[in-house]
Amino acid sequence: MEEYNFDSFEEYRDSVNRYEEMLRNEENYFFDSQAFEGIIDYYIEANEAVKALQVIEYALSQHHFEGSFHLKKAQILLALNNYEDALIALKTAELLEPSEFEIILTKASIYSKLKNFDAAIAILNDALYTTEDENKIEVYFQLAALNQERNSFYQAIHYLERILEMDKDNEDALIEIEECYDNTGNFEKAIEFFKAYINTNPYSYLAWHILGNTYHKIEKYELAIDAYDYVILINEDYEAAYYNKGNALVSLEKYAEAIEVYKKTFEYQTPSADTYCALGDCYERLNELEQAREYYKKAVKSFPFMGDAWLGIGSTLEQEGRNYEAVHYFKKAIRTNSKEEEYWYALANVRYKIGQLDLAEEAYQEVIAINTDAVDAWLDYSSLLIEQNRVAEAISLIENAILHNEESDELYYRMVLYYFLDGSYELAINYLEVALSLNPENHYLIFESIPKLKDNVIIKEIIKKYIGE
Repeated sequence: MEEYNFDSFEEYRDSVNRYEEMLRNEENYFFDSQAFEGIIDYYIEANEAVKALQVIEYALSQHHFEGSFHLKKAQILLALNNYEDALIALKTAELLEPSEFEIILTKASIYSKLKNFDAAIAILNDALYTTEDENKIEVYFQLAALNQERNSFYQAIHYLERILEMDKDNEDALIEIEECYDNTGNFEKAIEFFKAYINTNPYSYLAWHILGNTYHKIEKYELAIDAYDYVILINEDYEAAYYNKGNALVSLEKYAEAIEVYKKTFEYQTPSADTYCALGDCYERLNELEQAREYYKKAVKSFPFMGDAWLGIGSTLEQEGRNYEAVHYFKKAIRTNSKEEEYWYALANVRYKIGQLDLAEEAYQEVIAINTDAVDAWLDYSSLLIEQNRVAEAISLIENAILHNEESDELYYRMVLYYFLDGSYELAINYLEVALSLNPENHYLIFESIPKLKDNVIIKEIIKKYIGE
């Protein structure tokens, strides 16, 4: 029997070659446990779990009482969703090395995958009394993750706060706390937490950044910008603060300022497709269409699958009256994501505009198939049908739209118009009553298309009931 020992990671690849040669030659070589661990890890990193398991079986034939091999076997079986066999392997590992910390974490993970959260949490809680302080942070992270998985977000926050008590600068804990508060939707409580944290850790740029993000989520954009400015004061090369400050400025419609802030990110990292696209959007909103198109093109050059940038190019062309060219770019946007309603809606509208009614109709159908709540698409589609004197089809379409959007007064007002066109005056009046009950202020919608209805005595009397003189 030939013996090999390996001391460095570089030699593990060599050991893999020798191991595979051994299999081909149907021979037996001896490897020490460290070399076997290297071979196993090599196959795990190469996503070849079956080969890794085969190595473990061979390793156990030479090192019968090596608990680490049983542990690795359990971890691989866990990754393969073979939980019962993973527990069997872990039980053997536990007999050989009962105090091994990784065994505790792996067992908790298996029970978590089996949705036995109580058992997993009990294992981890027990570990808090037996494990060294240096490992307790990992236990708290696992407890937090388990509670997040079962939607117990405040309990998860409790464990994450314990981590911060042990390591006040633990950025992973801060990020997880932000995610937990996001899941609760309690942004005011999140703000309270991060402001308190900042009071004792005023130079935590990450905490300031999370505070800014949280203000942004509740549309307090000025406060978000203030927080991002503190991030930049503490860590001026933190690119995300500039980008998110730019987003907040866009929300405040301060597009020129946003452009300057977005461009600042280029000083600290290679320009990204997202930033190019954001710049294009700002220039488009400022009606600087050529400049907008330049940045959209930079975005798709950087990342050809950025549909929003292709959409932006098409949008700027459409605004310049170059509608046939716009079609080409809207189709490119759709090719990046055929389930994005905005892309189909843009294509539908521009095809409608240039008289390609059959193709526009197909595009509108795609929009409402993706999102039945797209009220504007239902309305525009019905207008296309009316333009072709397909009144009965338009009525049927809006009836279907109402089934999905019962609270949309615009759909009821549109039905009033179509039933008047159809000569079904009683039905028109019925729908007018419903529309007015939902939103009387929008009664003007029926007069935009049929101005002579203003002189209809019955309609005037009905409207008066809801809005007075």
